[in-house]
Amino acid sequence: MTFQSLPAFWSISGADLLRQLETSPRGLRREEAQERLRVHGANLLKPKTRTGTMALLLAQYKSPIILILLLATALSFYLRDHTDALIILFIVLVSGLLGFWQERGAVNAVAKLLALVQIKAAVRRDGEVEEIPVEEIVPGDIVLLKAGDVIPGDCCILESKDLFVDEAALTGETFPVEKETGVLAPDLPLSKRTNALFMGTHVVSGTAAALVVLTGTGTEFGQVSAQLALKAPETEFERGVRRFGYFLMEVTLMLVLSIFAINVFLHRPVLESFLFSMALAVGLTPQLLPAIISINLALGAKRMAAARVIVKRLAAIENFGSMNVLCADKTGTLTAGLVQLHSAQCLEGRQSDKVLFYAYLNAFYETGFANPIDQAIREHCRPDISGYRKLDEVPYDFLRKRLSILVARDNTHLMITKGALTNVLAACSQAECEQGQVVGLEQVRAEIMQNFAGFSAQGLRTLGIAYRDLGPETAITKDHETGMTFLGFLLVYDPPKEGIVDTIQQMKQLGVSLKIITGDNALVAASVGRQVGFPNPRVLTGPEMGRMSNEALQRQAREIQVFAEVEPNQKERIIAALRQGGHVVGFMGDGINDASALHAADVSISVESAVDVAKEAADIVLLAKDLGVLIEGVQAGRTTFANTLKYVFMATSANFGNMFSMAGASLFLSFLPLLPKQILLTNLLTDLPEMTIATDSVDQELVEKPRRWDIKFIRKFMITFGIISSVFDYLTFGALLWLLHATEAQFRTGWFQESVISAAIIVLVIRSRRPFCQSLPGKYLLAATLLVVAATIVFPYTPLAAAFNFQPLSKEFLLVIGLILVLYISAAEVAKRFFYRHPKS
Repeated sequence: MTFQSLPAFWSISGADLLRQLETSPRGLRREEAQERLRVHGANLLKPKTRTGTMALLLAQYKSPIILILLLATALSFYLRDHTDALIILFIVLVSGLLGFWQERGAVNAVAKLLALVQIKAAVRRDGEVEEIPVEEIVPGDIVLLKAGDVIPGDCCILESKDLFVDEAALTGETFPVEKETGVLAPDLPLSKRTNALFMGTHVVSGTAAALVVLTGTGTEFGQVSAQLALKAPETEFERGVRRFGYFLMEVTLMLVLSIFAINVFLHRPVLESFLFSMALAVGLTPQLLPAIISINLALGAKRMAAARVIVKRLAAIENFGSMNVLCADKTGTLTAGLVQLHSAQCLEGRQSDKVLFYAYLNAFYETGFANPIDQAIREHCRPDISGYRKLDEVPYDFLRKRLSILVARDNTHLMITKGALTNVLAACSQAECEQGQVVGLEQVRAEIMQNFAGFSAQGLRTLGIAYRDLGPETAITKDHETGMTFLGFLLVYDPPKEGIVDTIQQMKQLGVSLKIITGDNALVAASVGRQVGFPNPRVLTGPEMGRMSNEALQRQAREIQVFAEVEPNQKERIIAALRQGGHVVGFMGDGINDASALHAADVSISVESAVDVAKEAADIVLLAKDLGVLIEGVQAGRTTFANTLKYVFMATSANFGNMFSMAGASLFLSFLPLLPKQILLTNLLTDLPEMTIATDSVDQELVEKPRRWDIKFIRKFMITFGIISSVFDYLTFGALLWLLHATEAQFRTGWFQESVISAAIIVLVIRSRRPFCQSLPGKYLLAATLLVVAATIVFPYTPLAAAFNFQPLSKEFLLVIGLILVLYISAAEVAKRFFYRHPKS
């Protein structure tokens, strides 16, 4: 049975919905849930891109040029040349299988890594609460929600307590919306459906039990996503790769069409000329680029996972490597994340057991969501509270910034509130002095604020404690937080992490500057800044930002080291200002109010312990909230980017130069310089070392600073080294024709050996900016290169040579080819030295 067509479920009572969805408050039976998952499918907005083995294999041959070549080969087989056609077909199949083998391993590796950071939801199944992946939620499930949880489907609220939900993703509404049980009119707009929860939104505060009615594409969010055909925005790296691919394709198309037309004009066989042109196109087209990028990024993701950094979106690796500004909160990132209670003091600034006791009652009975401050209070002392019992609670949220508990002792019902000092004071009208007398708040406000400033200057975070006798009341709401009595201060501190100063210095050496964004007051934030290595930190507060124009903030942001007293919506504005200033900005967030800032950043980073909404918004998830882990991830990201560019450099230098030279040679030679099957064999052999580039070692200077995709630099590289390659190609042509007087077979054999060996060895030169002898390649790249060189030298002397129309060469030929190769490698080394001498290179 399917339930995706239930009309206006917000107009149906919870009891009726339970009956229609054939479930109960105890939740579904596990067997029933599995059946519904089979019927309705996974709870996803679009099907999982689960690349099957056959689909991935076929994808290796989807290039239009490969398809045309296969058709031409079939025509060749039909007309006359069975042997050549089978050889070409075999080489194309082997090339595809190589790409498939590498890419299949990459896909499997990434799938395993993503499983480590799944978003889960608490559901009732068979009356028991268990956590399951959000994608396994089905209609009829009962989900239990708390602050920070994502809404896993369109739901009807069965129970709720002070529930506020951020629906900005659907309605654009800035402020959280209060939700509660009820039955509403069926024609209400989405923003008025206060008894319903929608996929794509998240809980800001409070708790709820809700019945899932719609999942996946049947949800409101699913329908909007389908209409907009939403996809992740293209990164700068993806855009650069796409433009580079188009550029090479344009050059290839013009060259191939011209060569084919000229060869036909010269009265050469049409089919052979066409096959030659198509084989050239295969050699010129960077058909390995998608596979190389996938392999590099997947290996980079595995490398980063070893550094406890999980990449959810592979394309983010490049941005991670090019990041030059990191914005982060201080708690748990710069500090130990182990909050300790310093003291509890009365309003006069002296130790107070009463303040500590009331703080303990509040922390002991709170059930909203785990936080280190309450844990620190509970661990600091364990007074006897056996005479007290909890009646009710108003959980903490980021608007009120306070938490209230209603407890009873005998006939006294006492509401105790704890939270940010200014927010607690806003709920008070009076204050209790050390001796127990109660006075008007305004009489002592100046003394309270003076103590507050003193505590903050010491780097202590200051919370307020207040109470109110509610008489016979047995339940509370946030409306009861008024007319309270201020009792005193709760002082906590979170010491800086050991070694954090050195870690921040390492980041600076990597070209990444740190900016602290915190909600704490300016004095506390500045104190922490000094402790972590900013001698005289420049501080900008949220209220000051509010009075600035965007242009003024952009100018200020690059110099500011600490942003204090920042409201959640201001984080996004800070990131936008830094990005407009030309920076690649990373934001590290783990809280409910960090989602919008994570979406705004170039690199969104969260941690495994983060709330669901932050983890879902992040491209990268750290398994430990540690800047040291982040540094390892940045270095791994830069290594991946550097190795990806090596293939690009290869495709734009020797490989491109060889094919360009061959095309030119075909115009003045009376025969084709290489037969189509020989071109394809050349291309296959030069691909082999490139397959191992992902495992290559990377010079330290390439990971010491952020690097970005630069199409102008690549074009300059292609022109410089492509010309050098072509010069030595034509030198080879001249030596074979006029010095050695080669026959057609000897010319093709000599040219085959020179082009393959030069293309293989040049990778060892252009892979590094250093001289060849000062930067050793990775063992797999070196082994593959030597294997290809040896195979190329030996191949003409094997029984397979005749099938490819090669013949053994005399030692004179080998000596001349060897000399040309030495000159080519030497010239490339000299050119490299001059090429990278320019400071911008």
